[in-house]
Amino acid sequence: MSKTAFVTGATGLLGRQVLRAFDRPGWKAVGSGFSRANPPSILKVDLEDQSAIETALDEIKLTNVFTGAANRFPDKCDADPDGTRALNIAAARRVAQAARSRSILVIYISTDYVFAGRPGEAPYQVESTPNPTNLYGQTKLAGEKAVLEVCQNTGLGVVLRVPVLYGHAESNAESAVNVLLDAVWKAQEKDAHVSMDDWSLRYPTNTEDVARVLVDIASQYLVAENARVAMPKVLQFSSEQRFTKFQMCQLFAEVLGLPLDGMTGTGEDKKAVVPRPYDTHLSTRALKELGVDLWTQDFGDWWYVFRTFIVSLSLMGYLGRGN
Repeated sequence: MSKTAFVTGATGLLGRQVLRAFDRPGWKAVGSGFSRANPPSILKVDLEDQSAIETALDEIKLTNVFTGAANRFPDKCDADPDGTRALNIAAARRVAQAARSRSILVIYISTDYVFAGRPGEAPYQVESTPNPTNLYGQTKLAGEKAVLEVCQNTGLGVVLRVPVLYGHAESNAESAVNVLLDAVWKAQEKDAHVSMDDWSLRYPTNTEDVARVLVDIASQYLVAENARVAMPKVLQFSSEQRFTKFQMCQLFAEVLGLPLDGMTGTGEDKKAVVPRPYDTHLSTRALKELGVDLWTQDFGDWWYVFRTFIVSLSLMGYLGRGN
């Protein structure tokens, strides 16, 4: 019997890859978006409208839902706290309520920023106590709790935490990693003085790998049926490769064949408007115990393979700003 996955936020960086990952025998994938929706391939569904969510679920005849729609950028979250709470918490709760009443599995995409990231604490296990330091992490943690509360004792709610993501993007601004390419180009300007964080540690993970893991999780939990009540409610996936933002920029400069004299690495910004954790590395032990493949693409290799693509994308973004 064919299974159907419904992906909210399907027009976003991760959502597009999740749709592609479910394009395989035995599966059908349907996506939703709002501002960038393109019916009939991507349905337009207002996640602030409970009836719109329920109508979509009833029409599609689902087996599972991925809630990937989110405000993912800490600075943007602080600039629009009400909108962030509406999307990261309230919308997640609505989707979970509609799914539970129809016995549909929900997988909620969360973040490593639910942890404080203080030096010496990582790697964080799924049972580690969350303590987010910024609004983004706080709202994603609240979204986790909302989904798990709605789906309590049913085995229908699962959280997958992931770190900062990169991959094929429609614009560099879609990813906190890809956008560093713009900073590398900015550093090429005459008398450039670009400062870049060389303090906090990040574990950039490719969206294709996250999508593959989501397919594995969905398959295992759907097959388990009643037994999934005893399966983990929170899972974590991450690359093991570690970089600061400045180190990523150094790699990008190498890939692009550019100097980086116009950029300087900086230490901890104790005056930052939005606090950033030092190290929120996620342990993947729970996924490993489920038998899920934890392989991730090599960060440097991926960028070298897609060098031509990223040069054209970077130049479009850079020149499009009037540089």
